[in-house]
Amino acid sequence: MVIAVYPGTFDPITNGHMDVINRGLRLFDKVILAIATSKSKAPMFSLSERVSMAEVALEHNPNVLVTGFENLLVDFCQEHKATVILRGLRAVSDFEYELQLAGMNRHLNNSIETLFLPTTENNAYISSSLVKEVAKLNGNIADFVPNNVKAELTKKIV
Repeated sequence: MVIAVYPGTFDPITNGHMDVINRGLRLFDKVILAIATSKSKAPMFSLSERVSMAEVALEHNPNVLVTGFENLLVDFCQEHKATVILRGLRAVSDFEYELQLAGMNRHLNNSIETLFLPTTENNAYISSSLVKEVAKLNGNIADFVPNNVKAELTKKIV
């Protein structure tokens, strides 16, 4: 069984993230959505809220495990017997940072590979930050996030 970890803050999970997960499931037996505490990013949602939203959005898929983490990613991968780190890329600007992360992770544990999946065209402009900004300005976010996330984001902002 090949297990991939898809790490991130997911504040909140978007349709772009969902696309990476669904495409990753075509390549791997199991995908673990590893939601980082990310205290330095000061997320809008708590870790438990982000985990809960992702679990509801992904409840239809038994091959996805959603969990929070706060340790080194490579240690998390080792604990969960994952051999791949899955990362989505929206733009060339993402690649430079992601390449640095991949290099560091390879240095820390060279038995774990990083796989980059480029976004689909219809998700290239979606980011959690932009979705939150649109929601704060009363814009329609229905095309960008799962329905349960839209409801939670609306509650949080009001």
